[in-house]
Amino acid sequence: MHRLPIIAVGAASLALGLAACGGSSSSSSSGTSSAPASSASSSPATSTSAASSASSAAPASGGSTLTQAADPSGALKFTKSSLAAKAGKVTVNFDNASMVPHNFTIEQGSSVVGATPTFSGGSKTLTVTLKPGTYTFFCSVDGHRAAGMQGTLTVQ
Repeated sequence: MHRLPIIAVGAASLALGLAACGGSSSSSSSGTSSAPASSASSSPATSTSAASSASSAAPASGGSTLTQAADPSGALKFTKSSLAAKAGKVTVNFDNASMVPHNFTIEQGSSVVGATPTFSGGSKTLTVTLKPGTYTFFCSVDGHRAAGMQGTLTVQ
């Protein structure tokens, strides 16, 4: 009897989250992004996602494969607040088991380097080429980063 209001709230939250991020279904099929985007917005203008065929081993030319997840209970946080990778091709397998829409965005300074589309209940893969340095990862859905859904990616 109480399920209907819960379902309605969940559907409204999903619609609001998708509207806040644009919910664009068109995304770049390019697997790598070597030049930082010049977007100062907290929402990336383009998404860089690719179906991953990478193995769990690091590529011979450097780089890394990382895993990250949104909190499965729906809390506005990631399961890890820091990540480390080798310079080169970096693949992030991002899981979001909750019904709260999230994305995984990487930024250096004020430039977005790459991002997954915003989604709920599934997983997406992001592959970018990163130089050594410190990057910030976060969810760009309105209010999520401010609530603490961010962390640091160190590339060596």
